[in-house]
Amino acid sequence: MLLSACSVFQSTPMPRGSLIEADDYKQLKPGSSNRADALDLLGSPTARATFDDNTWIYVSMMTVPQPANFPKITKQQVVVLNFDQAGTLRVLRTLNLKDAKHPGMIQEKTPTPGTKINILQEILGNVGRYNPMSGMMGGNSFGGGGATGPMGSNSGPGHAGAGNSLP
Repeated sequence: MLLSACSVFQSTPMPRGSLIEADDYKQLKPGSSNRADALDLLGSPTARATFDDNTWIYVSMMTVPQPANFPKITKQQVVVLNFDQAGTLRVLRTLNLKDAKHPGMIQEKTPTPGTKINILQEILGNVGRYNPMSGMMGGNSFGGGGATGPMGSNSGPGHAGAGNSLP
């Protein structure tokens, strides 16, 4: 009974991307097939090359969810179609998970000038920014800012509602 309960928590594989069948893309023949044939057999491409509208990419993968992590890719297939300017298929390539190239992350940090402060700057950095008497100087009992606004007016936010009406 304990083993059968474990199957309830087992992750189910989820298909993602275009559903690519080998029988479909093997019907495409370089030199004789065109864009319309590819659309009929495979549907719209998952993506097109960034700087070449004649390169169509179909991606299909099977993933398994992992707790507190990205889904794990268990199967991946990529079909790349290259067309000439007339729309005739020139090259058909298939790639799988073994052909994938994983980008490496660089462990260096990007320098950002002006962000390193020492302990003395951290302690003294807020001296003069806090004035406990600012709420008592305006003469109102709400403690909502106290001083007058620009040009001596008492309008705008932070003045305990005094003068916050439209002209």
